[in-house]
Amino acid sequence: MVKSRRVQVLLILVVLSFLLIHFQPCSNNAHREEKPSPVHILILSSWRSGSSFTGQIFSQHPSVFYLMEPAWHVWVKMYQNSAKVLHMAVRDLVRSIFLCDMSVFDAYMSSQKKKSDLFQWETSRALCSPPACDSFSRGDIITAGNCKTICGKYPFSKVEEACKTYSHVAIKEVRFFDLKVLYPLLTDPSLNLKIIHLVRDPRAVFRSRENTMADLKRDSNIVVGSQKTKGEMGPYNAMQVICKSHVDIYKAGSQATPSFLKDRYLLVRYEDIVRDPLARAAQMYRFAELHFTPELQKWVHNITHGKGHGARAFEIGSRDALRVSQAWRKTLPFQKIEKVQNVCKDAMDLLGYRLVQSEEEQKNMSLDLLFAQN
Repeated sequence: MVKSRRVQVLLILVVLSFLLIHFQPCSNNAHREEKPSPVHILILSSWRSGSSFTGQIFSQHPSVFYLMEPAWHVWVKMYQNSAKVLHMAVRDLVRSIFLCDMSVFDAYMSSQKKKSDLFQWETSRALCSPPACDSFSRGDIITAGNCKTICGKYPFSKVEEACKTYSHVAIKEVRFFDLKVLYPLLTDPSLNLKIIHLVRDPRAVFRSRENTMADLKRDSNIVVGSQKTKGEMGPYNAMQVICKSHVDIYKAGSQATPSFLKDRYLLVRYEDIVRDPLARAAQMYRFAELHFTPELQKWVHNITHGKGHGARAFEIGSRDALRVSQAWRKTLPFQKIEKVQNVCKDAMDLLGYRLVQSEEEQKNMSLDLLFAQN
């Protein structure tokens, strides 16, 4: 009887040893080979704030799948509504894109949709390289012009296929006016969301909006209502709403923030990017857990130190970025500057933009005095 029990115990030990030897290593290997969770980056800004350029800093990174303003589709389809009403539809769209579920576009496009139907698709390097397009290498710096000419005929299914092959998904969006709308995304366990809040001097934004007023008409109507866009005060009414949204977002992101926002909100001023592009790009990459490659460093330097004047709106090309960012000081009448400062004073005070008190000061104040360090 005793011998029989010993045999049973021995058999049990042998079986346990077998299980430990053969199954534990497999479990460890599976854990090691598990694909890391993607990082999700939302560049949150407003129109004419340097967001397209900032988006390109992420788009050109070989680890990033990038889309520019996908909520454009929501606003075009549902233009009768206010920005506040559209917030939830935009948020749901953004969440689906972060999860690489592009079926969300079915509600906003025809059933015969193509990749080229996607708003500004050609600004996404990821949609201009494999598997979305075979004409360029995945590591190439790709201009929108070259991409649009060659890569437009691929099916829409390539958008989702490409998205699933990247470690980072980045979206640039100008159609959120309240950070709290994004709290469900920040607490969503399926997302690893980081928010870069890009702001620009309201006087520069105003001057740029004047030059692109026709292009922004529909958006302005949604932001403030069609009646408030009319007349002399129309452009200032839009600026007032935009500036207030930046104040609200900044306060929610940096003052008495909830625990789930810790280390997930970064404020960046466009003027600081163009003054020191490499340092600010490096800062944003660190925040987004991305490596700043030598090729990207060269591209960032070259595109911000060119001779171009930035004359064509919505296009990203090599330019003297610092000079272009200050063009408002020479072209915007002081009377308009006073009005912008009046409706955007809270935002300017909070974000570190100093008011100018006279036309002479407007022309002569040094950059260090115009933009105090936060």
